[in-house]
Amino acid sequence: MKTLRDAKVGETVQVVRLHGEGAVKRRIMDMGITRGVEVYVRKLAPLGDPIEVTVRDYELSLRKSDAEMIEVE
Repeated sequence: MKTLRDAKVGETVQVVRLHGEGAVKRRIMDMGITRGVEVYVRKLAPLGDPIEVTVRDYELSLRKSDAEMIEVE
């Protein structure tokens, strides 16, 4: 299983499944990250956290712990 946390800078991946429950999963979905959407990994912060991505034509920063809950292919 590959997660968004494992994706490399410059890579475009597609969301397969969201893990997690309750408010955390709802927050990720409210940011526009849902099954089937493409996510482009723009860059990593100097210490690796957060990850900056482009989703649905807007830029978003995610913590590694949140990115770990997003299964991609």
